[in-house]
Amino acid sequence: AELDAIIDAGINNPALGDTRAVLVIKHGRIIAERYHGEIPFFDRPTEPVTAETTQISWSMAKSMVAHIVGVLVDQGRLDPSARAQVPEWSDPSDPRHAITLADLLAMRDGLNFSEEYDVNSGSDVITMLFGEGAGDMAAFTANKPLAHAPGTHWNYSSGTTNIISRIVADVVGYGAAYESFLRDHLFGPLGMKSATPKFDPTGVFVASSYVYATARDFAKFGLLYLRGGEWNGTRLVSRRWTDTAQIPHSADEESGTFYSWQWWVTGDEFGSYWANGFEGQSITVVPALDAVVVRLGKTDAEYYPALRAWRARLLRALSSTEVQPAP
Repeated sequence: AELDAIIDAGINNPALGDTRAVLVIKHGRIIAERYHGEIPFFDRPTEPVTAETTQISWSMAKSMVAHIVGVLVDQGRLDPSARAQVPEWSDPSDPRHAITLADLLAMRDGLNFSEEYDVNSGSDVITMLFGEGAGDMAAFTANKPLAHAPGTHWNYSSGTTNIISRIVADVVGYGAAYESFLRDHLFGPLGMKSATPKFDPTGVFVASSYVYATARDFAKFGLLYLRGGEWNGTRLVSRRWTDTAQIPHSADEESGTFYSWQWWVTGDEFGSYWANGFEGQSITVVPALDAVVVRLGKTDAEYYPALRAWRARLLRALSSTEVQPAP
């Protein structure tokens, strides 16, 4: 009853914005699932949100490309400690030449990239996604100068993730080949049939922002990490790699949370960590409770603290919710 009341309060609370989906899994079972509101479109009437509605990941896609990097690391095709193979930084005299793949994964590359979502702020992320940088997002970011020495400063950057995505493309192929790799090593094995990644004109997966899927399919990705990279008896990525999602490398003083390798870490008593997206999208993995919580919606940044507090209340209620494990 407490869990249901908290979910109801999340859906019907204007201070949390527009919550469109909440899905809770514990011990492998869906124990709560709610859908609310409508999705607006420019070219057709609004549609009610249901279990079949695909919604945008925004930055939750960052955690998905990190998974693909892990697959390639397990295959011996990428090395996080090695210098990032970025053609714009190939000159050894270029200070960016020292940036490693691990620096990129941890958002400690030092590039001068602005993540402000304000069209009047000179925002790099808006220019990259919707302006002159949209034709080649990785190149747009890779041509940024350093603001800090590599490895010394954390700066959240969607552009950094798209550089990582181009590094992946250089290994697995661009366009259709890249999409096939995503389906073979993530979407397909998990049965994420609704998952639709988007690519820029160069054929690079826009891993900073664009996967569309249902709440249930997003939850499958969280469940894969809760299970240490194993799905129905098949290992998709090593446990050593899934553990990297839980190791904080930087602190976000504004939110009081931490950043790992393209995942966020709460620092709470449950060891929870989450894939985080603009406007409050989240896939929260909760090891101590054997649980996954998905929340999709549209929340302004000023309400993020209230949204984090709501999620913390939900996890506390979940800790006292008895559930029989799935067979």
